[in-house]
Amino acid sequence: MTDANLETLLASKLIGSSPKMQQLRMLIKFAGRCNSSILITGPSGSGKEVVADAIHSISNRAPSPHVTVNCGALPEQLIESELFGHEKGSFTGAFNKHVGLFEQSNNGTIFLDEIGDMPLNMQVKLLRVLETRIVNRVGGNQNIPIDVRVIAATHKNLADSIRGGSFREDLFYRLCVVPIEVPALQERTEDIPALVAHFLDNQPNIERHPTFTSEAFAAMQNYSWPGNVRELRNVVERATVFFAGKPVNAQDIATLIQSDLNKPIMPSEPATSAPAFHVLPAPMTGQPIAPVPPATAQSSFAETFASVHQASTPVINDLNAHLQNEERRIIKHALENSHGVVSKAARSINIKRTTFIDKMRKYNIDKEIEAVVAPMGRVEFA
Repeated sequence: MTDANLETLLASKLIGSSPKMQQLRMLIKFAGRCNSSILITGPSGSGKEVVADAIHSISNRAPSPHVTVNCGALPEQLIESELFGHEKGSFTGAFNKHVGLFEQSNNGTIFLDEIGDMPLNMQVKLLRVLETRIVNRVGGNQNIPIDVRVIAATHKNLADSIRGGSFREDLFYRLCVVPIEVPALQERTEDIPALVAHFLDNQPNIERHPTFTSEAFAAMQNYSWPGNVRELRNVVERATVFFAGKPVNAQDIATLIQSDLNKPIMPSEPATSAPAFHVLPAPMTGQPIAPVPPATAQSSFAETFASVHQASTPVINDLNAHLQNEERRIIKHALENSHGVVSKAARSINIKRTTFIDKMRKYNIDKEIEAVVAPMGRVEFA
């Protein structure tokens, strides 16, 4: 692959020309030329899987399989079978031989997402496979050689996990031969216009795209984006629903962002036209942005948004603090409704169990909720 083709491919996968993205693309170029294990770190929603895909695409393994596995989503009792396979009859329910994901990715790349969530007993087995390049299926005695490039990723601080005893230090050093850190969106806000254009171009069946004003981009660049690029993509997609063929202004951005952490907002009556907002001058840099209800009595997206909260919504002076308070309220409410069963609470608000637990600890809800809802004085992390 020529350097020009390489640049074009990376530019199509990793959107943005900020210094952070230029540095990231340079690291990916080096990583693509080697076969060493790679550890990608960065906050949730920042694009770690996109980086892993880019590395595979520019490597000499590109024609071979690229297999992705979320280590936090696999049940602990099945993760060994999924990764390394099993023989027929090796355990109850093993009616056929199963070729594991490592074998399926032979000569290619296996991407182990959320490696920080892998159980300790599996970390030992993974370390052995990385060192020997041999897998043994569950219930089998055959050594199966594999040639696989391993890319792992996590949003956790693995140094803290090692100190806490939940992650093996020897596995960390085996995975982290080439470290790559993906920046948070807040660190590269100058890329937001390019990302918005990219997400708009990839919206299916949209005849008329919304138009984001310069004031809207200024508002987006003043926001911290705790959900990173994933959150921005959601906001753009939401804008295509409510503002098709219409301009999107600064106060509209505030409303679109806030609805991420609240109930789904649906008009009470079928809308006959795009929702209208009363346009105010754009806020100066650093000022908080707040939703403004429309001046007319016509039912609209903003009116319905206000009705979800209260008849009269107070002006929000700190958007980040407001969103964190709402997130804490939703997490706590989900736990109360599930009587402290974490897996059930996570499913009820459609997020991963591991993400739910991280948020519980972030807001100290795990300690607060135990005395209120959990049987026998504890929360069930099931």
